[in-house]
Amino acid sequence: MTTANTKAATAASEKKVKKSSVKIPDLLHMLEAGVHFGHERSKRNPKMEPYVFLRRNRVAIIDLEKTQEGLIAAATFVERLMAKTTGEVLFVGTKRQAREIVRRHAESVKMPYVTKRWLGGTLTNFATIQKSIEKLDELKKQQESSSIEKLTKKERAVMRKEIGRLEEVLEGMMNVRKLPAALFVVGAQDEKLAVREARRAGIPIIGIADTNANPDLLDYAIPANDDAVRSLDMLVDVIAQAIAAGLKHRPKEPTPEVAEKK
Repeated sequence: MTTANTKAATAASEKKVKKSSVKIPDLLHMLEAGVHFGHERSKRNPKMEPYVFLRRNRVAIIDLEKTQEGLIAAATFVERLMAKTTGEVLFVGTKRQAREIVRRHAESVKMPYVTKRWLGGTLTNFATIQKSIEKLDELKKQQESSSIEKLTKKERAVMRKEIGRLEEVLEGMMNVRKLPAALFVVGAQDEKLAVREARRAGIPIIGIADTNANPDLLDYAIPANDDAVRSLDMLVDVIAQAIAAGLKHRPKEPTPEVAEKK
């Protein structure tokens, strides 16, 4: 896509961007961030062809207008979801370049996240995850109470090791008490296990889909480069902004006093 074409497309899409309360990057900024770079032909998924603008030196160039459309749809959905429910969006990004980006943006809006390893059954066998969370809570309370003084040095060491193991496994899900209202995967192909579980659990899925992914598995696909740090940071930031915008409109839960009067 040439600079001239990009500027023209950017101007033409400004009206669409203004429809969202979240600031959506224009095409030129997405181009500069490398959002348009897909994979080589050998890694192509035929279902991503409608999102490919052209191929250059065997590398797919993603149509940034389609990226912007997907981003607007995803942001609108997330904003509305957060405004009308008390649920959370679970961020998932386990590949090296995505981990810190996912953690930072998820924590900025107080949402749960997985960045190290997807545990099988996280969504389809949620009761098991809950038991692990409850066990961690119990161990921490025990560690902070006076009862720890009754334990031997070896028993205390075993407890610390188990707490460390559970914290690493659960990481950004330690405060989760129910299934998420939606799943946001930062790399649909890389997080296909999480996508599969979310589909089985009937949980809406938002995802960044590179040219090697199957967009049909996502409810809201954002066709884009899921390898470049700048691309990931830009796209994840938009979803985090949408969550923050939706939370501002979420009805506040009544205090016990107010609830009693009702």
